[in-house]
Amino acid sequence: MDHSRTGRKLAMTQSTKSPEEIKVGFIGTGVMGKSMAGHIQRAGYPLHVYTRTAAKAEALVKEGAVWHGTPAELAAACDVIITMVGYPKDVEEIYLGEGGLVAHAKSGSTLIDMTTSSPLLAARIAEAAEAKGLHALDAPVSGGDIGARDGRLSIMVGGDAQAFETVRPIFEQMGTNIVLQGKPGAGQHTKMCNQIAIASGMLGVCEALAYAKTSGLDAENVLKSIATGAAGSWSLSNLGPRMIAGDYEPGFYVKHFIKDMGIALESAQAMGMNTPGLALAESLYQEISKNGLDEKGTQVLYTYYLQA
Repeated sequence: MDHSRTGRKLAMTQSTKSPEEIKVGFIGTGVMGKSMAGHIQRAGYPLHVYTRTAAKAEALVKEGAVWHGTPAELAAACDVIITMVGYPKDVEEIYLGEGGLVAHAKSGSTLIDMTTSSPLLAARIAEAAEAKGLHALDAPVSGGDIGARDGRLSIMVGGDAQAFETVRPIFEQMGTNIVLQGKPGAGQHTKMCNQIAIASGMLGVCEALAYAKTSGLDAENVLKSIATGAAGSWSLSNLGPRMIAGDYEPGFYVKHFIKDMGIALESAQAMGMNTPGLALAESLYQEISKNGLDEKGTQVLYTYYLQA
């Protein structure tokens, strides 16, 4: 049986359906996932959810989402399944384990991993999915908790173009900058580019604001001058005020950023690349992690400079 041809036909049929006819499963309703799933639900898609901590999905269930006790149960009930979990090991288990999505999803279903994960793992998942008549897209995001809340995430996608176009309306509920980057794994490679840029940029933001404070300047006034000039960045505008206010609650956890930088370092090394800025940022975040700050937001790196 030609699984890929059957899958394409089913995907094309699915693309002609209204939101009310497409059951969407969402696994991982944490800081970002709960907002992303909420946008899909409010757009009219029947939402099915699974998360290890049931309480994190309570608000969605109260609004009509269907709870499932395992990923396998959710997969069997849905046409499109989205995952937003923590680590590559979680992704591998959810997709490729005996009770995972690839083993239990209906033929023609589309599997979308929006976790920041390994490009090599994304390619493995896509290959396994195709063998079962499924579509798999890697679609990591950027924009943090604010972007997730406002439905303005940047979504970087790797995988089949037809499958991408089929689920584009669902992506559009969560993001405004949605780009197909290439073959399976390309979305994850693009996210590594994003994290590398952020890693070095965070050093600059923290150093600049720590310098402002140490020199006796009003840091909020400094932001007014530099945030809209050549030094401007998303991190400076959105995380800078949190640093100044002493607000280190997570939009994006330190522990997850360390994970991302580790993947980027491994990927770069595999390609024979030297990434000194990334290596320095990773080492500083590892240092604050040892001080018990894993559960704080990435902006907590600012405290390292104040104590230096």
